[in-house]
Amino acid sequence: MGLTAGIVGLPNVGKSTLFNAITKQNILAANYPFATIEPNIGTVKVPDSRLAVLTEIYQPKATIPTTFEFTDIAGLVKGASKGEGLGNQFLAHIREVDAICHVVRCYDDPNVVHVEGTIDPVKDTEIVNLELIFSDIEVIEKRLYKIEKKAYKINDKVAIKEVLLLKRMQETLMDYKPVRSMDLTKEEKAFIKGYNLLTNKPVIYLANVKEEDLHNENEYVAKLKELAKNENSGMLVISAKIESELALLDDESRAMFLEDLGLSESGLDLVIKTAYQTLGLATFFTAGEKEVRAWTFRKGMKAPACAGIIHTDFEKGFIKAETLSFEDLVKYGSELVAKENGKLRLEGKDYQLVDGDICHFRFNV
Repeated sequence: MGLTAGIVGLPNVGKSTLFNAITKQNILAANYPFATIEPNIGTVKVPDSRLAVLTEIYQPKATIPTTFEFTDIAGLVKGASKGEGLGNQFLAHIREVDAICHVVRCYDDPNVVHVEGTIDPVKDTEIVNLELIFSDIEVIEKRLYKIEKKAYKINDKVAIKEVLLLKRMQETLMDYKPVRSMDLTKEEKAFIKGYNLLTNKPVIYLANVKEEDLHNENEYVAKLKELAKNENSGMLVISAKIESELALLDDESRAMFLEDLGLSESGLDLVIKTAYQTLGLATFFTAGEKEVRAWTFRKGMKAPACAGIIHTDFEKGFIKAETLSFEDLVKYGSELVAKENGKLRLEGKDYQLVDGDICHFRFNV
């Protein structure tokens, strides 16, 4: 669906190392600021254990997972919103993503330069967050300058409503709080999407730690955890170094390494899944002898729109969706037995797909 999460943070916190591991691409990961200038974009497979089950049942010629995009964005520094470092370019890159994965250094290492001199996860996140806030304030001030006087002069009720909303957001930002922390109505949330505000994007904090701290919460992680909780943002503890090592292994060796570390899944799998869920995404499947395939959709999408993800003709000529839940398929072992037990449904245009639905779309064009 073209959705992407941007990986951000201060320079030298492990962003590019993490991105390398996520996408298995050899992006420059250097021990100095601004190793990344242009954003690198990588497409990753969304891990989903249900695909293996469907493959066993259908025995297809091909199994195709759904995918998700990550963008590695260069390190921000204090003053980025005023053009410090290469700030304005980077803020523009962040504005293009749908969610933010904010990597925060939570370990000591004298051999790795810290751009601010000392390790302080709260201070580090504040530097990045303040630059996003300042950038959003500038966007809102420009919009207010353009419409405020005219709105009141001609008594344009719609424009006045926009002005009042802009001022509420401005006050929140001036109080150093992100727009996503505001209590907005559904209508207001839909309206401000057009502003593409940086602080309105969902955030997942990634505490980058050493291997020994993966199971033991150090003081840095504890501070970041409290900050994320207060912001109502997501947070995960990862080790970018370990993830980069895991990325080089085959599946069998990878499983053994994870077992040795006492982990059931890699940090990267958790990052991908969490980013996917944070954006309100879900998965439906198409399955048969030719292929088993996973497809990404936004929760709440109706059957014709989901059919259109596969091909626009499916949406234009949509008739019905033959639908079977993954749970029912597993319970009965095959589509035929599930159908005999009344579990294969015919759904119409108003049906909202549910995560795990297995669909065959009927259409006519």
